[in-house]
Formats: sequence, structure tokens, C-alpha cells
Amino acid sequence: MRRMEAEFAADLALTRPDLSAAYVAALPGARAAILGRLWRSLLYEPLPGLADVPRPDWRGLPGLADVPPRTGPDLAAPVAVPPPDGRGLAGPGLVEVPLADGRRLAGRARGPYDLDGEPALWLDGRPYTHPAELLAALALPGTAGLVGDLDNGVASLALSRAEPARTPATPEEHEQSVVDGHPYHPGCRTRPGLSVEEQLAYMPEHRPTVRLDLLAVPAADCLVSGSWPAHLTDGDRLLLPVHPWQSAHVLPGLGLRPHVTGAVPARPLMSARTLAPVDGGPHVKTALSTRLTSAVRDLSPGSVRDCVHLSDLLTTLAARLGGRPRVARYLAGAAARVNGAFSPDLAAMWREPAGAAIPVAAVTSAMVRDPRAWLAAFARLALRDALGLLALGVALEAHGQNLLVEPGRDGLPARLVYRDLADVRISPARLARHGVGTPPVSARLLADDPGTLHAKLYGGLVGTTFGSLIALFCRRDRAAESRLWDVVAAAARDAFDELPGTKEDRAALFGPHLTAKAHLLARLEGAPPGDSWTRLPNPLAG
Repeated sequence: MRRMEAEFAADLALTRPDLSAAYVAALPGARAAILGRLWRSLLYEPLPGLADVPRPDWRGLPGLADVPPRTGPDLAAPVAVPPPDGRGLAGPGLVEVPLADGRRLAGRARGPYDLDGEPALWLDGRPYTHPAELLAALALPGTAGLVGDLDNGVASLALSRAEPARTPATPEEHEQSVVDGHPYHPGCRTRPGLSVEEQLAYMPEHRPTVRLDLLAVPAADCLVSGSWPAHLTDGDRLLLPVHPWQSAHVLPGLGLRPHVTGAVPARPLMSARTLAPVDGGPHVKTALSTRLTSAVRDLSPGSVRDCVHLSDLLTTLAARLGGRPRVARYLAGAAARVNGAFSPDLAAMWREPAGAAIPVAAVTSAMVRDPRAWLAAFARLALRDALGLLALGVALEAHGQNLLVEPGRDGLPARLVYRDLADVRISPARLARHGVGTPPVSARLLADDPGTLHAKLYGGLVGTTFGSLIALFCRRDRAAESRLWDVVAAAARDAFDELPGTKEDRAALFGPHLTAKAHLLARLEGAPPGDSWTRLPNPLAG
């Protein structure tokens, strides 16, 4: 047990001793799960310190058709594979990555969309089962600060998995059932700003009720979008919902304290900082100024300023497509002024709830009786809606947290909901061709470059959403994967056939490579702000 794992165990023994045994039992699987995500990054991202050599064609990689089906966290449990031979060279079922300094890293052959964990990787013949230990030994440029992140992520993921599983019954419970976080990000459960006690109290997989505080701020000193709720005003002051973590860690440094503590009981959703009030009504997105996965979860003044304009634009465009997808609109947002500037640490936004829809990331194989039929229905909806909006001028970031699916009576996807609008990309030129004006939003959201639009939409929708669903349903059965990718390709062709003037978009979707986020590359020391990108083999190619 590494130091951080032991520290979590000691804290857990004081706060939730009933979870101690389950936490220890979950550690090997948590190490394997994050080691698998790290191996994916090492194989498919342009990382410094690795030799630039061709990777094997993912469609020719070995499958695991003889492995019993697994669902949920067990999907990331270790799978036995042979070690490299005595010379440290890759053996049957293994691939090798040369390092620039001459060392050689070997591991199980892994496709870019596989989900299961890795039991071990071998550096010059020595096995490593912990991702932080391996990253430290690799000593790639810019990764020194990430070793602690992986240590924290393993311990946090084991803590998340220690909670007894429950069958979700409500949309909020489905969101809270997503235990493992991002399916491909090595920092999927990195939470360096949260103690064990705070994770148990605030993180969705622990199913808490979080009581939001209210901060009274002069309305004249606030940036406000939309119509702020009347019941959250006090004379000439706005009552701003504040996450209790923010009240404890951020407000004191600003010389502030809540006007009312624990005023709004709410349940955290997938993103942790967005919560559904117990009494119903709009969801509230709060500032949570600590790093979760890879980003600090504050609320920029730009996001507050943009939220209603983005909601109006997407609702207008969706109406042209027959009201699809349904957009969970932002109704209002506010940011308070601190030291003369609107602060991302003191902000909140109100968003429409998604009704009975659940995030695609919450879909499990146990919920789907016929994967082919389910995927065909979902692909028809997702590609029709997303490609239609792209043709009109908006590229969605349609990953499994932002894209929600509403089932019909037959259990198949019947309607989609899209939420969290702050990372879309808008093409003013495309909007203009369709007689739509560009809304007054932040310049970072505007892009006419087709490559930027395609990376935003295709990287999330194909590279993450479809990739993880097909990997979940097929469990490395490569023939079954190929058949389901054919289903997605057919749905894309049908959607494009209904969209005139989209030849460039079609060519990019079926091209040989897919531009997708490079999660580890973006976290290197000295990496530029914003997203980093890599090129993955495109399962829809041809």
C-alpha cells in the first residue's frame, strides 16, 4: 500500500470504518483501472520521451471473447496476461513502446476505445502494477507533478468503489451510479483538494445530501444573466448559492461568510458541483474552486455572461430540427464582484432539469437487453441531432456527461437531451448561411475552422461516447465491435443524406483518423492552457 492509499485508509477508519474493508479490497482494481487509462495515453498520445513509432492497427488487436462478461467497476478488474520474455521484449498478446532513452515499455495490446483495466506493465522487464509508480519510473518530461495525481486518483477511486452498490431508481440516482468517472482519463478520480471526509460528504457516488449555503451580495455588484429567482433575493441583495466546500475553503480568504448556512438541500449530479434541489425545480451549478479530474471547477464570468445567450441559440437551432435534441437551458446566472472584478469563485447558474433522461455515461450493459437494437436507436438520434446542429453552425461536446438519453416504453432510446453548453463551438459563417445571427458570447467559443468544429463534435461523440458504449457492450470481442461500428456508420450515412451541403463534414467523420482530446498531454507541466489533441484511428474510416 502506497503512502496516500494508507493515509486514506487511516482517515476512513475514523470517518466511515464500515467502509474500511471494502476500500482495501477495492485498491487492486482501482490501480488496474487507472493503469489501463495511463497505458492508453502512453500508446495513443504524442507524449515527449516516447519514441515516435507506428502503433499496431487496433482492429487487429487480440480480443477477449473467452472472458466472462463483466459490468460496472468489475470491467476494470485485472486480466491475466503473460509477461514479456526474459529479454524484456513483447510476447504473445503484448505490444511494446520504446522510450527515447532506449528503455522499453511493454503491456497488453490495447485498442484506443477499450475500457478494462491493466494488471501490469513492464519497463525493461520489471512489472509495475501501480500507475503512479510506473509514471515515476518512466520520468517522462513534464510528468513529475502528475505522480501525486495518480496516487490520489487510485485512492479516491477505491474510496468511490467502496460504497455498496444500489440499483438506481431516479435520474439523480443514475447520475450517482457513475463510480469510475471519465472512461479514458488517467485522472478520472483525481481530487487533490478534497479530504476523505469531504469526498464522502460531497461527491455524487457516495449519494449524500449536500446543504448549500446562501451568500448575500449586493445586486449592483453582480453580473447577472437571465431572470434571477425572486425567492433568492433579499431587498437589494442577491442570495447566491454556495457549495459548503467553497464556504469552508474559499470564502474565509475573501473575508466573507454565508448569510444562511445549509439553506438548500440538494443531491450532487455527475459533475459534483451541479446539484438537484431536494424540493425539485431547476438544477444549480455552483463554483467549486478545486481541481477534479483535470480542471478547477469554478464558474468564469464569461460562462455566466454566455449561458442564457447559448441557451437561446441552441433552442432556436433545435427548433429548426423539429425540437431535437431537447436543450436543458440555463435560466439565470450571477457572479459577484471581488476586489473590483467579477469572481469565478463566487458564481452560480440555474439550469433546467433533464426530466427522466439519464446521462449516456450511466448506461450499463445490465440495462440493455439487445445492444444492437439499443445502439441503433441511440445512433439514429445522436447523429441526426448532432450532425444537424453542426450543419447549422454549432458543434456540441457530446460526451457521456453532457448527452442524456430518455428511454421509450420499449426501453430503447426515444429522445436526447443536451446540457452544459459552455464548451460548444459556434461557426458564425455557418449561422449566417442559415440566417441566424451570432450571439454575443466569448470569443473562445467562435470558430469557423472545420477542423476545430470536427474535433469538438467527433472527438467527444465518436471517440468517447460511441467508443465507450461499444467497448462496454462487446468486452473486446473485436468481431462484435466491428458489427456495432457498422451500425453507427449506417446511422451517420442516413443522417448526412438528409443534410445538403455537408460533404466536408461527411469526409471528416469517415476519414482515417479522429482528432480527440489528449488527456495526459494536457496535464504535462508547461502544457498550453485549454485542450490538447491527439489523432486516433477512426473506427468509422472507409
